[in-house]
Amino acid sequence: MELRMNGRNALVTGGSKGIGLAIARSFAEAGANVAIVARQQQGLDEAKAQIAAKANTKVITIAADVGTAGGCRTAFEGADKALGQIDVLVNNAGTSQRGPFVEITDEVWQHDIDLKLLAAVRLCRQAFPGMKARRWGRIINILNAGAKAPQPTGAPTAVTRAAGMALTKVLSGEGAPHNVLVNALLVGNIESNQWVVRHAAENKGRSLEAFYAEMGRRIPMGRIGTAQEFANMALFLASDAGSYITGTAINVDGGLSPVV
Repeated sequence: MELRMNGRNALVTGGSKGIGLAIARSFAEAGANVAIVARQQQGLDEAKAQIAAKANTKVITIAADVGTAGGCRTAFEGADKALGQIDVLVNNAGTSQRGPFVEITDEVWQHDIDLKLLAAVRLCRQAFPGMKARRWGRIINILNAGAKAPQPTGAPTAVTRAAGMALTKVLSGEGAPHNVLVNALLVGNIESNQWVVRHAAENKGRSLEAFYAEMGRRIPMGRIGTAQEFANMALFLASDAGSYITGTAINVDGGLSPVV
């Protein structure tokens, strides 16, 4: 089955690296015009070059911090103006902050809420009316497996991701009568820049491949996933092939999560 997005316009936050870049690239290769959002213009320029090397659709970059209300406006309005309308919104911005509960300050909580929950709320609020009016839309919220199965020391990220899953369900109910489909994809252990940074910080003298191999031992499939494998599911949901799927939170984790 060939998945196509010909003529669709997509906005992907956190789109310059890792999972976000893989999603944006897959959308573009399937025929979509894509706006990618991140904070640093250099990373955006590099990502645009990668996408353009394999796709012949329109790719625009927007440097904005979607952890702020102003950044969300900049991101959506810039993409909407450049592309004409937004048919697909992928809320992917975020980092994994976690630690002992009593050590998490109000500032850390607020940053996590702003970047992971309020960014999605604000961008969905801007995209939703147009999607409903056109009777076609896709919203994909990228969360993590902790949204369903939070672990000790999993705050604040497990808490904000769980809120993102609730947001997904609320919006799916409102969007369904208008053919606006809203789903969440839950990240397990997937190759990404986050793990590259963590590997470098450990400074244990082992290769990134060995680091990934060790992570993979606790996963039922015996390995961590690739960003492209994750992007494949996002492409399915964003295409017409996913036309009867809404209100779901799908684990993309090689069987790692104890919760279905």
